[in-house]
Order: sequence, then C-alpha cells, then structure tokens
Amino acid sequence: MIELDFKKLDGLVPAIAQDYRTGEVLMVGFMNKEAWGQTLSTGRATYFSRSRNKLWLKGESSGHFQIIHEIRIDCDDDTVLLLVEQIGTAACHTGHVSCFHKKINADGTIEIIGKPVFDPKEVYDK
Repeated sequence: MIELDFKKLDGLVPAIAQDYRTGEVLMVGFMNKEAWGQTLSTGRATYFSRSRNKLWLKGESSGHFQIIHEIRIDCDDDTVLLLVEQIGTAACHTGHVSCFHKKINADGTIEIIGKPVFDPKEVYDK
C-alpha cells in the first residue's frame, strides 16, 4: 500500500477529481489521512473540508457523489488524481459541471464557460 506524504501541507494533500470518460477536470479538494482511507475503503471520493474542519463525502448534501474508477498518485506521493464517475449533474457547488468554469481571456476579462445545470439554492438550502 502506498504511503502518501501528508507532511508538506499540514496533514493534507491536494486531490484532483477528473471525469474518467471525458477527461474534464471537475474540482480540486484536499484529503487528510482519514479522507484518504475512506476514499479507498468506500470507492467514493471523500475530502477534508478546510472551511468546516471535517471530513466531507462528496455528494452527502447534494446527492452528486463521485464514484472512483481509478486513482493515480504523483511522483512525490503528495497529490492524488481521482478518475471519477460524477453522479448527478455537476461537481461544483455553484451548479456548474466543473469548478473550473471561469476562463481568463487575453485581455484579462473573465468568461464563464457553460451555464449552471442546477440551482444551488434548490440543492443546498433544503
């Protein structure tokens, strides 16, 4: 079993979620040892929420879970790439398919790529 290097970021490692079919990068989160263990044992992406200071099973409040198809680790053992099946319509809490929906144009302006596929108020303000 691989041992991740949790020392560099105060016990956390970045975890990138990428759609296993399309290759689209969906989001970036962080994992601590417990989130890593939960992800491995359940086959569902579990992160550590820095803002809430607790484990966060992706989809626990929205129903938009991430099912693991493959896991890759970088050469320094300190970053995780999760190839996932995104259950539900989107990975981003704003309702967009991907958290990376803001494009910086050459003139410095920001362009929003795509439209939200769900209304966050309907999903999170229950």
